[in-house]
Amino acid sequence: MEISNLQPRALWENFSAICNIPHPSGHIDQIRQFLVDFGNSLSLETLTDEVGNVLIRKPATPGMENAPIVVLQAHMDMVPQKNSNVDHDFEKDPIQAYVDGEWVKAKDTTLGADNGIGMAAIMAVLQSKEIKHGPIEALITADEETGMFGAFGLKEGFVKGKILMNTDSEDWGELFVGCAGGVDVTATIKYKEENEIPEGDIAFKVSVTGLKGGHSGCDIHLGRANANKLLFRFLKPAVALHEARLSWVKGGSLRNAIPREAFAIVTIPAEAKDEFMEMAEEYHADIRDDYKGVEDGIQFSVEEVALPKTLVPEEIQDNIINAVVAVPNGAARFLVDMPDVVETSSNMAIISIDKGVFSAKFLVRGSNDNLKMDLASSIESTFALAGAKVEFSGEYPGWNPNMDSKILHVMTEEYKKLYGVDPKVNVIHAGLECGIIGAACPGMDMISYGPTVRFPHSPDEKVNIKDVELFWDYTKAILENIK
Repeated sequence: MEISNLQPRALWENFSAICNIPHPSGHIDQIRQFLVDFGNSLSLETLTDEVGNVLIRKPATPGMENAPIVVLQAHMDMVPQKNSNVDHDFEKDPIQAYVDGEWVKAKDTTLGADNGIGMAAIMAVLQSKEIKHGPIEALITADEETGMFGAFGLKEGFVKGKILMNTDSEDWGELFVGCAGGVDVTATIKYKEENEIPEGDIAFKVSVTGLKGGHSGCDIHLGRANANKLLFRFLKPAVALHEARLSWVKGGSLRNAIPREAFAIVTIPAEAKDEFMEMAEEYHADIRDDYKGVEDGIQFSVEEVALPKTLVPEEIQDNIINAVVAVPNGAARFLVDMPDVVETSSNMAIISIDKGVFSAKFLVRGSNDNLKMDLASSIESTFALAGAKVEFSGEYPGWNPNMDSKILHVMTEEYKKLYGVDPKVNVIHAGLECGIIGAACPGMDMISYGPTVRFPHSPDEKVNIKDVELFWDYTKAILENIK
Protein backbone atom coordinates (compact mmCIF):
# COMPACT_ATOMS: atom_id res chain seq x y z
CA MET A 1 0.00 0.00 0.00
CA GLU A 2 1.19 3.50 -0.80
CA ILE A 3 1.53 5.66 2.31
CA SER A 4 -0.62 8.35 0.65
CA ASN A 5 -3.58 5.93 0.83
CA LEU A 6 -3.38 5.56 4.62
CA GLN A 7 -5.84 7.27 6.95
CA PRO A 8 -6.12 10.14 7.69
CA ARG A 9 -5.67 10.65 3.97
CA ALA A 10 -4.79 14.36 3.98
CA LEU A 11 -2.07 13.91 6.60
CA TRP A 12 -0.42 10.99 4.81
CA GLU A 13 -0.62 12.71 1.42
CA ASN A 14 1.22 15.65 2.94
CA PHE A 15 3.82 13.36 4.51
CA SER A 16 4.33 11.60 1.17
CA ALA A 17 4.92 14.99 -0.47
CA ILE A 18 7.40 15.93 2.28
CA CYS A 19 9.31 12.67 1.73
CA ASN A 20 9.73 13.60 -1.94
CA ILE A 21 11.43 16.89 -1.08
CA PRO A 22 15.04 16.68 0.16
CA HIS A 23 15.20 18.44 3.53
CA PRO A 24 18.21 17.37 5.61
CA SER A 25 19.41 19.85 8.21
CA GLY A 26 21.38 22.64 6.58
CA HIS A 27 19.71 22.10 3.20
CA ILE A 28 16.12 23.19 3.70
CA ASP A 29 15.60 25.74 0.93
CA GLN A 30 13.36 23.36 -1.03
CA ILE A 31 11.13 22.42 1.89
CA ARG A 32 10.88 26.06 2.98
CA GLN A 33 9.72 27.09 -0.49
CA PHE A 34 7.31 24.15 -0.53
CA LEU A 35 5.72 25.42 2.70
CA VAL A 36 5.53 29.00 1.42
CA ASP A 37 3.88 27.81 -1.80
CA PHE A 38 1.53 25.62 0.23
CA GLY A 39 0.37 28.53 2.38
CA ASN A 40 -0.06 30.81 -0.62
CA SER A 41 -2.03 28.12 -2.48
CA LEU A 42 -4.59 28.22 0.33
CA SER A 43 -4.70 32.04 0.20
CA LEU A 44 -3.44 32.19 3.78
CA GLU A 45 -1.12 34.84 5.18
CA THR A 46 2.33 33.31 4.81
CA LEU A 47 5.51 34.84 6.22
CA THR A 48 9.18 33.97 6.60
CA ASP A 49 11.58 35.59 9.02
CA GLU A 50 15.29 36.38 8.70
CA VAL A 51 16.40 32.93 9.93
CA GLY A 52 14.08 31.00 7.62
CA ASN A 53 11.16 30.12 9.89
CA VAL A 54 7.80 29.89 8.10
CA LEU A 55 4.57 31.18 9.67
CA ILE A 56 1.15 30.52 8.12
CA ARG A 57 -1.95 32.12 9.65
CA LYS A 58 -5.44 30.66 9.26
CA PRO A 59 -8.50 32.61 10.51
CA ALA A 60 -11.00 31.09 12.92
CA THR A 61 -13.95 29.14 11.60
CA PRO A 62 -17.37 30.82 12.06
CA GLY A 63 -18.38 31.00 15.71
CA MET A 64 -14.81 30.48 16.98
CA GLU A 65 -13.50 33.98 16.39
CA ASN A 66 -13.15 34.72 20.11
CA ALA A 67 -11.08 31.63 20.87
CA PRO A 68 -7.40 32.25 21.66
CA ILE A 69 -4.80 31.93 18.93
CA VAL A 70 -3.21 28.49 18.90
CA VAL A 71 0.33 28.05 17.57
CA LEU A 72 0.83 24.62 15.96
CA GLN A 73 4.58 24.05 15.78
CA ALA A 74 6.96 21.62 14.05
CA HIS A 75 10.43 21.81 12.51
CA MET A 76 11.08 21.43 8.79
CA ASP A 77 14.44 19.63 8.75
CA MET A 78 15.23 15.93 9.19
CA VAL A 79 18.26 13.98 10.40
CA PRO A 80 20.11 12.42 7.42
CA GLN A 81 21.35 8.99 8.49
CA LYS A 82 22.03 5.94 6.34
CA ASN A 83 24.18 2.87 6.47
CA SER A 84 27.58 3.25 4.81
CA ASN A 85 26.75 0.66 2.14
CA VAL A 86 23.68 2.58 0.94
CA ASP A 87 23.86 4.93 -2.05
CA HIS A 88 21.59 7.80 -1.03
CA ASP A 89 22.15 11.55 -1.38
CA PHE A 90 19.93 13.32 1.16
CA GLU A 91 20.37 16.62 -0.68
CA LYS A 92 18.94 15.20 -3.91
CA ASP A 93 17.15 11.89 -3.38
CA PRO A 94 13.62 11.42 -2.00
CA ILE A 95 12.97 9.31 1.07
CA GLN A 96 11.54 5.94 0.04
CA ALA A 97 8.82 5.40 2.62
CA TYR A 98 6.81 2.19 2.72
CA VAL A 99 4.27 0.34 4.86
CA ASP A 100 5.56 -2.53 6.95
CA GLY A 101 2.69 -4.00 8.95
CA GLU A 102 1.72 -1.51 11.65
CA TRP A 103 4.54 0.88 10.79
CA VAL A 104 5.78 3.21 8.09
CA LYS A 105 9.54 2.93 7.52
CA ALA A 106 12.12 4.09 4.97
CA LYS A 107 14.41 1.99 2.82
CA ASP A 108 17.84 2.03 4.52
CA THR A 109 17.64 5.67 5.66
CA THR A 110 16.01 7.79 8.30
CA LEU A 111 12.32 8.33 7.60
CA GLY A 112 11.94 11.93 8.72
CA ALA A 113 8.81 11.23 10.75
CA ASP A 114 10.78 13.33 13.23
CA ASN A 115 9.25 15.90 12.62
CA GLY A 116 7.65 15.38 9.20
CA ILE A 117 4.54 13.74 10.67
CA GLY A 118 3.91 16.78 12.84
CA MET A 119 4.47 19.07 9.87
CA ALA A 120 2.08 16.98 7.74
CA ALA A 121 -0.61 17.13 10.44
CA ILE A 122 -0.32 20.91 10.70
CA MET A 123 -0.66 21.20 6.93
CA ALA A 124 -3.79 19.03 7.05
CA VAL A 125 -5.30 21.34 9.68
CA LEU A 126 -4.60 24.33 7.45
CA GLN A 127 -6.25 22.55 4.51
CA SER A 128 -9.32 21.37 6.40
CA LYS A 129 -12.71 22.92 5.85
CA GLU A 130 -14.36 20.65 8.41
CA ILE A 131 -12.42 21.19 11.66
CA LYS A 132 -13.85 23.87 13.92
CA HIS A 133 -11.09 25.96 15.47
CA GLY A 134 -10.06 29.38 16.64
CA PRO A 135 -7.32 31.43 14.94
CA ILE A 136 -4.32 29.29 14.08
CA GLU A 137 -0.65 30.12 13.51
CA ALA A 138 1.41 27.33 11.98
CA LEU A 139 5.04 27.86 12.95
CA ILE A 140 7.52 25.63 11.10
CA THR A 141 11.04 26.28 12.35
CA ALA A 142 14.34 25.95 10.52
CA ASP A 143 17.25 23.60 11.28
CA GLU A 144 16.14 22.27 14.64
CA GLU A 145 18.23 19.12 14.50
CA THR A 146 21.63 20.79 14.14
CA GLY A 147 21.28 23.47 16.79
CA MET A 148 17.70 24.76 16.96
CA PHE A 149 18.74 27.74 14.86
CA GLY A 150 15.21 28.64 13.84
CA ALA A 151 13.97 28.73 17.42
CA PHE A 152 17.03 30.69 18.57
CA GLY A 153 16.44 33.24 15.80
CA LEU A 154 12.76 33.74 16.55
CA LYS A 155 11.99 37.36 17.34
CA GLU A 156 9.34 38.50 19.80
CA GLY A 157 6.22 39.59 17.91
CA PHE A 158 6.64 37.30 14.89
CA VAL A 159 4.20 34.90 16.55
CA LYS A 160 1.10 36.40 18.16
CA GLY A 161 -0.44 33.35 19.83
CA LYS A 162 0.16 32.46 23.48
CA ILE A 163 -0.75 28.77 23.33
CA LEU A 164 1.79 26.50 21.63
CA MET A 165 1.25 22.86 20.70
CA ASN A 166 4.62 21.37 19.75
CA THR A 167 4.27 18.17 17.67
CA ASP A 168 7.84 16.90 18.07
CA SER A 169 7.36 14.25 20.77
CA GLU A 170 7.49 10.56 19.92
CA ASP A 171 5.51 8.63 22.54
CA TRP A 172 1.77 8.47 21.93
CA GLY A 173 -0.30 8.83 25.08
CA GLU A 174 2.21 11.11 26.79
CA LEU A 175 2.04 14.86 27.17
CA PHE A 176 5.41 16.48 27.67
CA VAL A 177 5.64 19.60 29.81
CA GLY A 178 9.43 19.90 30.17
CA CYS A 179 12.69 18.94 28.49
CA ALA A 180 16.44 18.95 28.98
CA GLY A 181 18.78 21.69 27.86
CA GLY A 182 22.05 21.02 26.09
CA VAL A 183 25.53 22.21 25.22
CA ASP A 184 27.99 21.17 22.52
CA VAL A 185 31.54 20.31 23.57
CA THR A 186 34.33 20.15 21.00
CA ALA A 187 37.88 18.99 21.72
CA THR A 188 40.65 19.51 19.14
CA ILE A 189 44.33 18.73 18.91
CA LYS A 190 46.49 19.95 16.04
CA TYR A 191 49.70 18.04 15.39
CA LYS A 192 52.44 17.69 12.80
CA GLU A 193 51.96 14.47 10.86
CA GLU A 194 54.82 11.97 10.68
CA ASN A 195 55.70 11.05 7.09
CA GLU A 196 57.92 8.07 7.78
CA ILE A 197 56.20 4.70 8.14
CA PRO A 198 58.25 2.17 10.16
CA GLU A 199 60.00 -0.24 7.83
CA GLY A 200 58.24 -3.58 7.54
CA ASP A 201 54.87 -2.25 8.73
CA ILE A 202 51.57 -3.24 7.12
CA ALA A 203 48.25 -1.40 7.36
CA PHE A 204 44.72 -2.36 8.35
CA LYS A 205 41.34 -0.70 8.23
CA VAL A 206 39.43 -1.31 11.45
CA SER A 207 35.63 -1.11 11.15
CA VAL A 208 32.80 -1.03 13.68
CA THR A 209 29.40 -1.27 11.96
CA GLY A 210 25.89 -2.64 12.40
CA LEU A 211 25.01 -0.73 15.57
CA LYS A 212 21.49 0.58 16.17
CA GLY A 213 22.47 4.15 16.95
CA GLY A 214 19.41 6.29 17.64
CA HIS A 215 18.42 9.61 19.17
CA SER A 216 20.94 10.80 21.73
CA GLY A 217 18.12 12.11 23.90
CA CYS A 218 15.32 9.57 23.48
CA ASP A 219 17.51 6.45 23.29
CA ILE A 220 20.53 7.28 25.45
CA HIS A 221 19.15 5.28 28.40
CA LEU A 222 18.84 2.04 26.41
CA GLY A 223 22.46 1.01 26.89
CA ARG A 224 23.26 0.92 23.19
CA ALA A 225 26.88 0.78 22.13
CA ASN A 226 28.69 3.88 20.91
CA ALA A 227 30.75 3.00 17.81
CA ASN A 228 33.46 5.52 18.72
CA LYS A 229 33.88 4.01 22.16
CA LEU A 230 34.05 0.48 20.76
CA LEU A 231 36.66 1.47 18.19
CA PHE A 232 39.00 3.07 20.74
CA ARG A 233 38.46 0.24 23.21
CA PHE A 234 40.14 -1.94 20.58
CA LEU A 235 42.81 0.58 19.61
CA LYS A 236 44.20 0.84 23.14
CA PRO A 237 45.36 -2.81 23.43
CA ALA A 238 46.33 -2.81 19.74
CA VAL A 239 48.86 -0.09 20.55
CA ALA A 240 49.99 -1.68 23.81
CA LEU A 241 50.34 -5.25 22.52
CA HIS A 242 51.10 -4.93 18.81
CA GLU A 243 52.81 -1.55 18.41
CA ALA A 244 49.92 -0.22 16.35
CA ARG A 245 50.28 3.27 14.94
CA LEU A 246 47.28 5.40 14.21
CA SER A 247 46.83 7.23 10.90
CA TRP A 248 43.16 8.10 10.35
CA VAL A 249 39.81 7.89 12.16
CA LYS A 250 36.22 8.68 11.20
CA GLY A 251 33.32 7.88 13.52
CA GLY A 252 29.77 9.17 13.76
CA SER A 253 28.18 11.91 11.70
CA LEU A 254 25.65 13.94 13.72
CA ARG A 255 25.84 15.63 17.11
CA ASN A 256 22.44 14.33 18.25
CA ALA A 257 22.70 10.75 16.95
CA ILE A 258 24.38 7.87 18.80
CA PRO A 259 27.17 6.86 16.39
CA ARG A 260 26.48 3.57 14.59
CA GLU A 261 29.74 3.24 12.65
CA ALA A 262 33.41 4.10 13.21
CA PHE A 263 36.54 3.38 11.18
CA ALA A 264 40.30 3.70 11.64
CA ILE A 265 43.46 3.00 9.67
CA VAL A 266 46.43 1.69 11.65
CA THR A 267 49.81 0.18 10.90
CA ILE A 268 51.48 -2.72 12.72
CA PRO A 269 54.74 -4.65 12.24
CA ALA A 270 54.20 -7.39 9.67
CA GLU A 271 55.32 -10.07 12.12
CA ALA A 272 52.45 -9.12 14.45
CA LYS A 273 49.77 -9.79 11.81
CA ASP A 274 48.60 -13.20 13.01
CA GLU A 275 48.32 -12.13 16.64
CA PHE A 276 46.60 -8.89 15.62
CA MET A 277 44.03 -10.77 13.55
CA GLU A 278 43.46 -13.21 16.41
CA MET A 279 42.94 -10.33 18.85
CA ALA A 280 40.41 -8.80 16.45
CA GLU A 281 38.43 -12.04 16.27
CA GLU A 282 38.39 -12.33 20.05
CA TYR A 283 37.34 -8.69 20.39
CA HIS A 284 34.47 -9.20 17.95
CA ALA A 285 33.24 -12.14 20.04
CA ASP A 286 33.65 -10.16 23.26
CA ILE A 287 31.63 -7.13 22.21
CA ARG A 288 28.88 -9.26 20.68
CA ASP A 289 28.64 -11.03 24.03
CA ASP A 290 28.87 -7.77 26.01
CA TYR A 291 25.94 -6.24 24.10
CA LYS A 292 23.88 -9.40 23.56
CA GLY A 293 20.20 -8.52 23.47
CA VAL A 294 20.98 -4.85 22.90
CA GLU A 295 23.18 -4.76 19.77
CA ASP A 296 22.61 -8.08 18.04
CA GLY A 297 23.82 -6.73 14.69
CA ILE A 298 27.27 -5.58 15.83
CA GLN A 299 30.04 -6.17 13.28
CA PHE A 300 33.76 -5.68 13.90
CA SER A 301 36.36 -6.34 11.21
CA VAL A 302 39.96 -5.65 10.20
CA GLU A 303 41.12 -5.82 6.59
CA GLU A 304 44.56 -5.23 5.13
CA VAL A 305 44.85 -2.05 3.07
CA ALA A 306 47.57 0.03 1.42
CA LEU A 307 50.00 1.80 3.72
CA PRO A 308 48.94 5.35 4.62
CA LYS A 309 51.22 8.27 3.87
CA THR A 310 51.21 9.76 7.38
CA LEU A 311 50.90 8.77 11.03
CA VAL A 312 49.89 10.49 14.25
CA PRO A 313 52.93 11.08 16.52
CA GLU A 314 53.05 8.39 19.20
CA GLU A 315 52.67 10.70 22.19
CA ILE A 316 49.68 12.47 20.60
CA GLN A 317 48.18 9.13 19.59
CA ASP A 318 48.45 7.73 23.11
CA ASN A 319 46.95 10.86 24.66
CA ILE A 320 44.00 10.77 22.27
CA ILE A 321 43.30 7.08 22.83
CA ASN A 322 43.49 7.39 26.61
CA ALA A 323 41.18 10.42 26.62
CA VAL A 324 38.56 8.79 24.38
CA VAL A 325 38.59 5.60 26.47
CA ALA A 326 38.30 7.60 29.72
CA VAL A 327 35.74 10.25 28.80
CA PRO A 328 32.17 9.86 30.20
CA ASN A 329 29.57 8.78 27.67
CA GLY A 330 25.90 7.80 27.96
CA ALA A 331 23.32 8.38 30.68
CA ALA A 332 25.00 9.84 33.75
CA ARG A 333 22.14 10.52 36.16
CA PHE A 334 18.36 10.00 36.39
CA LEU A 335 15.71 12.32 37.82
CA VAL A 336 14.94 11.63 41.48
CA ASP A 337 11.20 12.25 41.05
CA MET A 338 11.01 10.42 37.72
CA PRO A 339 13.56 7.60 37.95
CA ASP A 340 12.85 6.41 34.40
CA VAL A 341 13.85 9.79 32.92
CA VAL A 342 17.49 10.67 32.29
CA GLU A 343 18.60 13.88 33.98
CA THR A 344 22.09 14.27 32.45
CA SER A 345 23.89 12.50 29.61
CA SER A 346 26.70 12.87 27.12
CA ASN A 347 26.96 11.54 23.58
CA MET A 348 30.42 11.22 22.02
CA ALA A 349 28.89 11.85 18.64
CA ILE A 350 31.70 12.49 16.15
CA ILE A 351 35.41 11.71 16.14
CA SER A 352 37.86 12.39 13.34
CA ILE A 353 41.62 12.21 12.83
CA ASP A 354 42.80 13.51 9.48
CA LYS A 355 45.33 15.95 8.01
CA GLY A 356 46.98 16.86 11.30
CA VAL A 357 43.79 17.51 13.28
CA PHE A 358 42.01 15.41 15.90
CA SER A 359 38.45 16.43 16.72
CA ALA A 360 35.84 14.99 19.10
CA LYS A 361 32.32 16.44 19.32
CA PHE A 362 29.89 15.80 22.17
CA LEU A 363 26.31 16.80 22.90
CA VAL A 364 25.74 17.05 26.64
CA ARG A 365 22.14 17.20 27.84
CA GLY A 366 20.74 18.03 31.25
CA SER A 367 17.50 19.02 32.97
CA ASN A 368 19.59 20.76 35.63
CA ASP A 369 21.89 23.40 34.15
CA ASN A 370 24.46 23.02 36.94
CA LEU A 371 24.74 19.25 36.49
CA LYS A 372 24.76 19.63 32.71
CA MET A 373 27.74 21.98 32.85
CA ASP A 374 29.43 19.79 35.47
CA LEU A 375 29.31 16.86 33.07
CA ALA A 376 30.58 19.07 30.25
CA SER A 377 33.41 20.15 32.53
CA SER A 378 34.35 16.49 33.09
CA ILE A 379 34.74 16.08 29.34
CA GLU A 380 36.75 19.30 29.17
CA SER A 381 39.08 18.13 31.94
CA THR A 382 39.63 14.71 30.36
CA PHE A 383 40.71 16.17 27.03
CA ALA A 384 42.65 19.04 28.60
CA LEU A 385 44.88 16.39 30.22
CA ALA A 386 45.50 15.08 26.70
CA GLY A 387 46.56 18.53 25.52
CA ALA A 388 43.37 19.36 23.65
CA LYS A 389 41.71 22.72 23.18
CA VAL A 390 38.13 22.39 24.44
CA GLU A 391 35.27 24.73 23.53
CA PHE A 392 31.62 24.96 24.59
CA SER A 393 29.02 26.22 22.12
CA GLY A 394 25.33 26.15 21.21
CA GLU A 395 24.06 26.04 24.77
CA TYR A 396 20.28 26.05 24.96
CA PRO A 397 17.96 26.13 27.98
CA GLY A 398 15.74 23.42 29.31
CA TRP A 399 11.99 23.83 29.61
CA ASN A 400 10.67 23.83 33.17
CA PRO A 401 7.30 22.15 33.74
CA ASN A 402 4.18 24.21 34.50
CA MET A 403 1.65 21.82 36.03
CA ASP A 404 -0.97 24.62 36.16
CA SER A 405 -0.83 25.06 32.39
CA LYS A 406 -4.26 25.72 30.85
CA ILE A 407 -3.43 23.86 27.64
CA LEU A 408 -2.30 20.89 29.75
CA HIS A 409 -5.70 20.84 31.47
CA VAL A 410 -7.57 21.04 28.15
CA MET A 411 -5.48 18.31 26.55
CA THR A 412 -5.80 16.06 29.62
CA GLU A 413 -9.61 16.44 29.61
CA GLU A 414 -9.92 15.76 25.88
CA TYR A 415 -7.69 12.70 26.09
CA LYS A 416 -9.82 11.25 28.88
CA LYS A 417 -13.02 11.95 26.93
CA LEU A 418 -11.68 10.18 23.84
CA TYR A 419 -9.86 7.25 25.42
CA GLY A 420 -11.28 6.83 28.93
CA VAL A 421 -7.95 7.21 30.75
CA ASP A 422 -5.65 10.04 31.71
CA PRO A 423 -2.59 10.65 29.53
CA LYS A 424 0.84 10.37 31.07
CA VAL A 425 2.33 13.76 31.87
CA ASN A 426 6.09 13.68 31.61
CA VAL A 427 9.32 15.49 30.87
CA ILE A 428 11.67 14.35 28.13
CA HIS A 429 15.47 14.14 28.04
CA ALA A 430 15.57 15.08 24.36
CA GLY A 431 15.83 18.77 23.55
CA LEU A 432 12.65 20.46 22.39
CA GLU A 433 12.29 23.94 20.98
CA CYS A 434 9.73 24.91 23.62
CA GLY A 435 12.24 26.33 26.09
CA ILE A 436 13.83 28.51 23.44
CA ILE A 437 10.50 29.62 21.95
CA GLY A 438 9.23 30.41 25.43
CA ALA A 439 12.22 32.70 26.00
CA ALA A 440 11.49 34.53 22.73
CA CYS A 441 7.73 34.68 23.37
CA PRO A 442 7.16 35.53 27.06
CA GLY A 443 3.95 34.15 28.55
CA MET A 444 3.63 31.27 26.09
CA ASP A 445 1.66 28.29 27.46
CA MET A 446 3.26 25.20 25.87
CA ILE A 447 2.90 21.46 25.54
CA SER A 448 4.48 18.78 23.34
CA TYR A 449 2.87 15.61 22.01
CA GLY A 450 2.92 13.33 18.98
CA PRO A 451 2.42 9.80 17.65
CA THR A 452 4.78 6.93 18.42
CA VAL A 453 8.06 7.20 16.52
CA ARG A 454 10.71 4.61 17.24
CA PHE A 455 14.47 4.81 16.62
CA PRO A 456 14.55 8.41 15.32
CA HIS A 457 17.92 9.61 14.01
CA SER A 458 18.70 6.10 12.72
CA PRO A 459 17.89 4.10 9.56
CA ASP A 460 15.55 1.99 11.72
CA GLU A 461 13.23 4.97 12.28
CA LYS A 462 9.54 4.10 12.02
CA VAL A 463 6.18 5.66 12.88
CA ASN A 464 3.12 3.76 14.08
CA ILE A 465 0.20 4.04 11.65
CA LYS A 466 -2.59 3.60 14.20
CA ASP A 467 -1.05 6.15 16.55
CA VAL A 468 -0.90 8.70 13.74
CA GLU A 469 -4.66 8.30 13.32
CA LEU A 470 -5.20 8.70 17.07
CA PHE A 471 -2.88 11.73 17.09
CA TRP A 472 -4.94 13.29 14.30
CA ASP A 473 -8.31 12.69 16.00
CA TYR A 474 -6.92 14.07 19.24
CA THR A 475 -5.56 17.19 17.54
CA LYS A 476 -8.95 17.91 15.99
CA ALA A 477 -10.71 17.48 19.33
CA ILE A 478 -8.30 19.82 21.09
CA LEU A 479 -8.67 22.56 18.50
CA GLU A 480 -12.45 22.34 18.67
CA ASN A 481 -12.46 22.67 22.46
CA ILE A 482 -10.01 25.50 23.13
CA LYS A 483 -12.47 28.22 23.99
